[in-house]
Amino acid sequence: MNNLTRLTTFGNPARFDPFRNDDWFKGFWVSPLAGEAGGAPQIKINLTENDKSYSVRAELPGVKKEDIKVNVDGNRVSISAEIKQEKEEKRGDKTICRECYQGTVCRSFSLESKVDEPKAQAKFDNGVLELTLPKKNGNGARQIQIK
Repeated sequence: MNNLTRLTTFGNPARFDPFRNDDWFKGFWVSPLAGEAGGAPQIKINLTENDKSYSVRAELPGVKKEDIKVNVDGNRVSISAEIKQEKEEKRGDKTICRECYQGTVCRSFSLESKVDEPKAQAKFDNGVLELTLPKKNGNGARQIQIK
């Protein structure tokens, strides 16, 4: 019984620093609609690489193929989509809640190597965008021999 330790929610009260924890005020200064729970959907991606190309898998549920735009400029890739969502909850003949969202989501990232734009391919099926981005031969970097 000599090894009991008293624990508090905030650790040692004498050393309590409310600004030390990054999550303490998470979302406090943000409008309610921009938070994770009720805000705009985000584009989640998986990025893989091999010797010849990059593969990107982006989740875009509820988006139509014609509402998606992919831009490749050198090593910079941008994916944007027009989102239109409508949700209605009814009880009998009465509408209890109706939520609508319309806007654009965008995700941009830079790759290590430049992309060979003419050979890039995109496929969209069942809410998943798959990009195959071949690397451009000769990324501009080379080793210089010292004489």
